[in-house]
Amino acid sequence: MLKKVIKVVGIGLIVVVVGLGITITYIKMALPNVGEAPKLVVESSPKLVARGEYLANHVMVCMDCHGTRDWSKFSGPMLKGHEGIGGEVFDQKFGFPGRFTSKNITPANLSSWSDGELFKCITTGVNKDNKALFPIMPYKNYGQLDEEDINAVIAYLRTLPAQESKIEASKADFPFNIILNTIPVKAALQKRPAPSDPIAYGKYMITAAGCMECHTKQEKGTVVGELGAGGFEFSMGNGKVVRSANITPHETGLAEWSREAFINRFKMYADSSYVHPTVDLAKGEFQTVMPWTMYAGMTTDDLGAIYDYLRTIKPVSSKITRFEASLK
Repeated sequence: MLKKVIKVVGIGLIVVVVGLGITITYIKMALPNVGEAPKLVVESSPKLVARGEYLANHVMVCMDCHGTRDWSKFSGPMLKGHEGIGGEVFDQKFGFPGRFTSKNITPANLSSWSDGELFKCITTGVNKDNKALFPIMPYKNYGQLDEEDINAVIAYLRTLPAQESKIEASKADFPFNIILNTIPVKAALQKRPAPSDPIAYGKYMITAAGCMECHTKQEKGTVVGELGAGGFEFSMGNGKVVRSANITPHETGLAEWSREAFINRFKMYADSSYVHPTVDLAKGEFQTVMPWTMYAGMTTDDLGAIYDYLRTIKPVSSKITRFEASLK
């Protein structure tokens, strides 16, 4: 009887192992499956490039990750001339399941990419070699935008000065290196709502800006908190941590903020008289990853629409300790 039980268990284990092997092989070989890159040639124009420059620098803030920021100054302003060179590292010390690097998105690297391959990468998170990107790049958000806005970003990237930079390959830890292939999905593009519908337009702009990606608590790339309630932790090194704020319309969030105050909070960094103060993290001085000067370039109307939309989301009680100088 015992031998029969052992035999049945053994067969069961073999079936499980074989099934697991088949599943892993399928995921690694057949996924991601988001379709072919579209046959696309972006017809560039000054107007389209200007729209792309606005989106890439002030809304989608592509340059936030694909440029170089000066972390000796408050909010890490962009270093002039470093736009698009890549090299930002997102690794285990930030709680990510691997070591992921932002790529060079200047023509030095993208000249071998077709417009269709770029479009597919931005909107699905799958590169021209059919490799899945880690979703620190909010490609699921970008896959919900207007086709014309994606085209605008592509047109703008083609105008950047070509700058060579050596970027190490990204590497996911096990088992996330398998799971990663299941994340990309086909784009679900939509038309940009008219500004005359501020709630719908504000939702579109907040999707493009990826606000919820940072203002919702996550652990190892998985959402574990309420939408917009903040608490996402960013390690600044040496035990120093900054957390995203609650941006829901709760008293622990934006309930007491007027529309004007919200807009002015951004626009103060666009004032020609503003000078970024130096931050000494070693002394425990407050620092933030929020790219204030990038978002400050958004129009007043766009910032106002984002505020209008945020007033409609679920209020969540979430009092955040924004900064801790040492957790050791």
